[in-house]
Amino acid sequence: MELSLPPRVSDRAFARLAEIADLTGETRALRVGVLGGGCSGFQYDIRLDDAAPDDLVLERDGAKVLVDPVSLPFLQNAVIDFTDELIGARFVVENPNATSSCGCGTSFSI
Repeated sequence: MELSLPPRVSDRAFARLAEIADLTGETRALRVGVLGGGCSGFQYDIRLDDAAPDDLVLERDGAKVLVDPVSLPFLQNAVIDFTDELIGARFVVENPNATSSCGCGTSFSI
């Protein structure tokens, strides 16, 4: 059985957050959460937000990623990354807990 660890944030994701802050002056953090719904049962909620007192805060060089305590079990051992492909640029979650996912990339099941 794989040891449960908090999610990690890739260098690319932290670098993109720093670029967003430089371009917009935006100081809020990237929140990565899990909500019920979507075509596979759960969906990711990825947005800029302010920290709450009980959030897990992952930080590097002033860039922050937040995970709320309810979402944390669903994101154990996951990697929060940034991808820039022909179909678009976006933050993504590589989640080893997901048994299946939808083609949209934001919906998954456990």
